[in-house]
Amino acid sequence: MDRRLPSMKALRAFEAAARHLSFTLAADELNVTQAAISHRVKTLEERLGVRLFHRYNRKLELTDAGRVYLPSLRDALDMVGAATDRVTERARAATLKVSVVVSFATKWLQPRLPAFAEAHPEIDVRVTADDKLVAFARDDVDVGIRFGRGRYPGLRVDKLMDDQIVPVCSPALLEGPHPLRRPADLKHHTLLHDMAFYGGDLPDWADWLARAGVRDVDPGLGPGFNLWSMLIDAAVAGQGVALARTTMADGDLKAGRLVQPFGPTLPSAYAYWLVSTPEVGEHRNVRLFREWLLAEAAGARDDA
Repeated sequence: MDRRLPSMKALRAFEAAARHLSFTLAADELNVTQAAISHRVKTLEERLGVRLFHRYNRKLELTDAGRVYLPSLRDALDMVGAATDRVTERARAATLKVSVVVSFATKWLQPRLPAFAEAHPEIDVRVTADDKLVAFARDDVDVGIRFGRGRYPGLRVDKLMDDQIVPVCSPALLEGPHPLRRPADLKHHTLLHDMAFYGGDLPDWADWLARAGVRDVDPGLGPGFNLWSMLIDAAVAGQGVALARTTMADGDLKAGRLVQPFGPTLPSAYAYWLVSTPEVGEHRNVRLFREWLLAEAAGARDDA
């Protein structure tokens, strides 16, 4: 069907002007100039071949043709608006936008996401990996996963899991001329360091060696990495012994790419948290993702 319709701009200009009986107020509503409204209405009148307004010095008045045209046009615009809302709401309902700290995204979340997709194929998860705190008032994000103390005023906060600090290495370092059997054996191996800054709240090699009672190993020697994923990858490659967070090493430990050669295990003051605004936190997709994520975190703890 060939629908030779007037332009939407002209139709909206007429509807607004007819509703206000003012080109000035219509211009304010549509954020254009009064001259633009007048021109669009005139163009529409020429397209229809009828006058829609009587134009007086200080007021407008609808003609008979204008009064006939307005109700049907208003209904049509309402239908277009409602259809647009339904489409955009459906698009929003089909997606879940998640902001995640980089290392957690690559080492913990990403390997598990196929399970969520299988359980909820109607929801498309869009992951943004970024170590900056999400600002829900500014960023287009539904939920965030953050590593910290859980102090996020004004937000809904759900604790996912605690963290612990342990030494990890490639199984290959358990063999060879200087096999790792006890903490003192670290003097024959390279220490791998986390260079991310947490304000001194996470234990480092100096803390761990002191707890283990090892005094002849320099805790400052060895390469450092500012991303946990790089630190873990270096340990998997046999480049040395990393002091790692259990959540970050979890997948590689279970797969046998890493081993924990010995203790002690140190606690961390930080944990992982799922955060959202209170309102968005009640949305169906966010609720389903939260329930799934909490179950996955509980399962990871049980398997540890």
